Amino acid sequence: LDRAIKMQEDPADGADCDGEGAESLSCERLSEGSVSFEEQAYEEVADEGPRDFWEEQNIAHQVALFDGHKGAAGAQAMPMLVAVRCRPMWTKEIDAGEYSIVNVLNGKVIVVTDPWYDKDLNKNREKEKKYAFDKVFDETVDQESVFQQTAFGLVSGVLDGYNASVFAYGATGAGKTFTMLGTLGEPGVMAQTLREMFRRIQEDSELDGKKFRVTLSYMEIYNELIKDLLTPTSVDLKLNEDPVRGMVVQGITEYGADSADEIMELLHRGNLHRSVEPTAANQVSSRSHAVLQVTVEQAERTAHVTGNLRIGKLSLVDLAGSERASKTDNTGVRLKEGANINRSLLALGNCITALADGRKGHVPFRDSKMTRLLKDSLGGNCRTVMIANISASHKQFEETINTLKYANRAKNLKTRVAR
Repeated sequence: LDRAIKMQEDPADGADCDGEGAESLSCERLSEGSVSFEEQAYEEVADEGPRDFWEEQNIAHQVALFDGHKGAAGAQAMPMLVAVRCRPMWTKEIDAGEYSIVNVLNGKVIVVTDPWYDKDLNKNREKEKKYAFDKVFDETVDQESVFQQTAFGLVSGVLDGYNASVFAYGATGAGKTFTMLGTLGEPGVMAQTLREMFRRIQEDSELDGKKFRVTLSYMEIYNELIKDLLTPTSVDLKLNEDPVRGMVVQGITEYGADSADEIMELLHRGNLHRSVEPTAANQVSSRSHAVLQVTVEQAERTAHVTGNLRIGKLSLVDLAGSERASKTDNTGVRLKEGANINRSLLALGNCITALADGRKGHVPFRDSKMTRLLKDSLGGNCRTVMIANISASHKQFEETINTLKYANRAKNLKTRVAR
């Protein structure tokens, strides 16, 4: 981009148009007016190799600034990265005669076949439904690949003072908790993101002159009550909105951490207190939404030097799954939990629909504490990744389609990102 600007001011200094090969061809194209300077700059940057989603968005923003597009200056309009992950079928599902109805094409398109399609009885019904997303992962993709293609690109931004958020969405038993938390042998997005963050703090040469302070809090929203998972006695905490910090939970415990191992220990301790109960649909069903918030403060390491303090906040959210009472066979307390989970997820869906509509109107963030907490993630100052989890089983067809519809709407959401 700098080279293209220089060429625009003085083409003779920017490149040698007497040269041979690709560079002379570029000069010829520029002199003929067949390609603009900003397009040439974009091509040169893009030719350096593959980039992740966030780097591509930053390049597009810089090109827009160079081209003088309105609204490009200041906060950057950033689309949400929407990924879909399909879990492998369980042994009990295969033994029961269930079969897969999901196909993934080129890692971008997902095709769902209607198991009850009948061209004679349903002439106007589609046999297949196709959706395109930024990333689509089939059942063979491992945890490391999911992390590398979704949350990996957020880490550098958080260390540089930007807010970021990752949340998993889907029906019960679709694999959200495995994607976000994982296991000891296959750590999920939460663990891998935090390890990558501390690795960069300790090893990145560009951050040698910086001093970092990392704090975290871990909470769950159970039956519309906020509970501190690191201090289980703190129940029904209040949620307030701060004009600078955004949504703040009053009385939440914030722990400082100097290494990834310390955070892993705190994460493990918090998971022991999380509400998990068996249902007919999932033997380890999450009965609450879990939110891990990590705050990173960056300052100059040199003493007695007044510099800018950059604060980035990373929110990692494991949502509870939507469920049907007829499939989970829930009664009593489990039924009440399911009703509250569905209510908060319905509020989340309504917020996504209102924001994706594009018209300025009321967005019902206050319908649920979950949506209030995710307010910045959905439409504020934040880079956001949504991982929609689905099941390949034909008996989960309705749940799969509903999840993909909400994920498809989320593609239209844009946040205003600024340091």
